[in-house]
Amino acid sequence: MDFGLRGRTAIICAASMGLGRSCAAALGGEGAKLVIVARRREILELAAGEIRSATGAEKEGRDTILAVCPDPDILINNAGGPPPGDFRNWDRGDWIKALDANMLAPIELMKSTIDGMIARKFGRIVNITSHAVKAPVAMLGLSNGARSGLTGFVAGLARATAEHNVTINNLLPGTFDTDRLKSNLQALATNTKRSVEQVTEEIRTSNPSRRFGRPEEFGAACAFLCSAHAGYITGQNILIDGGAFPGTF
Repeated sequence: MDFGLRGRTAIICAASMGLGRSCAAALGGEGAKLVIVARRREILELAAGEIRSATGAEKEGRDTILAVCPDPDILINNAGGPPPGDFRNWDRGDWIKALDANMLAPIELMKSTIDGMIARKFGRIVNITSHAVKAPVAMLGLSNGARSGLTGFVAGLARATAEHNVTINNLLPGTFDTDRLKSNLQALATNTKRSVEQVTEEIRTSNPSRRFGRPEEFGAACAFLCSAHAGYITGQNILIDGGAFPGTF
């Protein structure tokens, strides 16, 4: 299937590794022009080279996203989640930092790009959030709160832009084989006084698929939501979790 993305311009945040990188690779494979963004330049450069080699896509920009690409057709909002822990140990500064990274920054990027998408009658925004939005995890309280706030905001905005062929959706990853998962498993092992191997096996086998997700699976789903064929999908929170969430709705 041709996703209709050849020549479209995409901004992908936190794209040097993990799920952001898999989204960049998938979009690049569909012929989109990529602006990939990350905090650590050396890792970003490595990712850009590998994506370029695999897809032929051109990386544009390094420092300021909108100065390089003020009029993207596609925006992938993504940021590493705040650290796990006990809410009793978090102060106001911890909460503000989580809200800035996982709620307010995505809103600001949408604010800066959405009117151009509306004017051009094409726009695809995907926010990478977390399965914890639907199934909160106690030790991920900062993430639960910040990402749920973004979800509520998107629920209203997505209905206001749909008539202009501008869609906004949230992708909620479950346990994917990423560095973020490894750090969470380490924290869980420490908190429960078990080995990382024990915790990893328990989480892996508790999933109905009996495995962790592969980042390229996530990237493919993201690319479809950005495609010309997904214009009737908007305002949705799409779980990609191997069936872990037990609810009907």
